[in-house]
Amino acid sequence: MEKDHLEILLEDISSKFNLVLEGHDALRSEIREAREESNSKHDHTAFMIETLNRKIDDVDAKLSKKIDDVDAKLSKKIDAVAVDLAAHRADTEAHHGIYRVKEGDEGFVG
Repeated sequence: MEKDHLEILLEDISSKFNLVLEGHDALRSEIREAREESNSKHDHTAFMIETLNRKIDDVDAKLSKKIDDVDAKLSKKIDAVAVDLAAHRADTEAHHGIYRVKEGDEGFVG
């Protein structure tokens, strides 16, 4: 009877051990699937970040060019106004008897 009892216990232990192994395999499979899904999401995120970086670089280049163009136009206009102002002042000073240029808050005196 002791031998029969021992065989029953060994079969019970064996079946429980098999259940543990099946559970281990199921967990391993789920971990593998989760890792693959995580890697896929990571790759997609990396792709999206790279795409966004390219777009940002393009916008930066376009804005830099526009700012440089506006700066060049404004510099030309400011230089032209300075030349016109210098010419106007020289013309005003040339007519000394008619107009006088005074420095300060008073402006032109005619």
